[in-house]
Amino acid sequence: MSNIQKKTDVILVGGGIMSATLGSFLKELAPEWEIKVFEKLEKAGEESSNEWNNAGTGHAALCELNYTVEKPDGSIDISKAIKINEQFQVSMQFWSYLVNNKLINNPQDFIMPLPHMSMVQGEENVTFLKKRFEALSNNPLFQGMKFSDDPAKLMEWIPLIMQNRPSNDAIAATKIDTGTDVNFGTLTRMLFDHLKTKNVDIKYKHSVDNIKRTSDGSWELKVRNVDSGSVERHTAKFVFIGGGGGSLHLLQKSGIPESKHIGGFPVSGIFMVCNNPEVVAQHHAKVYGKAKVGAPPMSVPHLDTRYIDNKKSLLFGPFAGFSPKFLKTGSMLDLVTSVKPNNVFTMLAAGAKEMSLTKYLIQQVMLSKEQRMEELREFIPNAKLEDWDLVVAGQRVQVIKDTEAGGKGTLQFGTEVITAADGSIAALLGASPGASTAVNVMLEVLEKCFPQHMTEWKPKIKEMIPSYGVSLMENPELLHEIHTSTAETLGLSEKELVYS
Repeated sequence: MSNIQKKTDVILVGGGIMSATLGSFLKELAPEWEIKVFEKLEKAGEESSNEWNNAGTGHAALCELNYTVEKPDGSIDISKAIKINEQFQVSMQFWSYLVNNKLINNPQDFIMPLPHMSMVQGEENVTFLKKRFEALSNNPLFQGMKFSDDPAKLMEWIPLIMQNRPSNDAIAATKIDTGTDVNFGTLTRMLFDHLKTKNVDIKYKHSVDNIKRTSDGSWELKVRNVDSGSVERHTAKFVFIGGGGGSLHLLQKSGIPESKHIGGFPVSGIFMVCNNPEVVAQHHAKVYGKAKVGAPPMSVPHLDTRYIDNKKSLLFGPFAGFSPKFLKTGSMLDLVTSVKPNNVFTMLAAGAKEMSLTKYLIQQVMLSKEQRMEELREFIPNAKLEDWDLVVAGQRVQVIKDTEAGGKGTLQFGTEVITAADGSIAALLGASPGASTAVNVMLEVLEKCFPQHMTEWKPKIKEMIPSYGVSLMENPELLHEIHTSTAETLGLSEKELVYS
């Protein structure tokens, strides 16, 4: 075992979209800083960022009904949808900057234009969707959204879903053509290829087993070579833990006060993938439905056109599952070992509160393939068993923490950054909208962890993200300008016209 300490400026733990984004930012803002990356698997983008492990929706709140809730007075709260849309616009600007500056190439390898749709059934849901459409379509961020409850129009938009559907069903949909399908696995690998050219030291098959504070305030990481078992010590002034579900354990080992009273609850997902090209050819959109009563937001059913390995696929899901692992490649003991004296009551409170979620997960785990087909047939009435296979998606670890609004042990649905008070360490926890908002989330990390550099960095950040510090919703002209330029750079504009 080597006790030689290898010093560096920044260490990024995990080879996913978050580390890739933060590394890319830092190399533009402080090119002289030395950066090391440690990833347990043999290449980048293999866990939560992998294209088969996340929905690749390019979450801009164009179709996800759980981002617009109906308030008790019947009005629709669109504040979360606005926030997520603005965050996705930030991602698009950063990716455009990378493409324009030839730091990454061939944007069509990771992003494609694709209509985003919401579809609901039943009178009550149709009324909700219409109200949601009215609330959103008045907002510049959601310009171009269309609503229809006319079966003939819906047949044009979603023929596969409308074929053989009983005509007495109340059904409605909204459609917006500026949606995207994003392959975050490919994007992650592109960013790491770029970082390699900038002398970032990327070590695959290296697992960070421990982390502790040194007397001078740096962080020391115990890093194990997965193949040889040899151990090295690496120290850095700043550490970012972006290891998906694996982040919680490392955050706990850091011992920072901010890591206390936080737990994680793992939820796995299963998608059905269509292997019949004739069926795939009949659908061109991401269509999100409404979660069943009692189901958690991450289980909203959706039928998605995807572009994976330059091939068009069709995915339906997700069906929730349960595994105590925090990563697909994790350990069966992950959940048990994450329970500590400081979070045991938080975890127990969540367990008592979330009985309906537990019951839901058990029911989902017990589903047979035929029962899953029945759910699929709510979307595609004449779906055939032999056309669909099951694919296990990534593990998601939902954050559990004590909050003012929810009290002890509240399950959080979303993405959270936990930062030490002195900004020397940050960890990313949580799930969707995750990857889609990576750029915005990493900007938050920069602001929280490097406040002393922000004045000097601001002009460069504005060059990368022209809307930085500005609300696009309140600046429709800037919004239009950014929409036009990012669509052109990322190759989304002409195709949009073809498909709309």
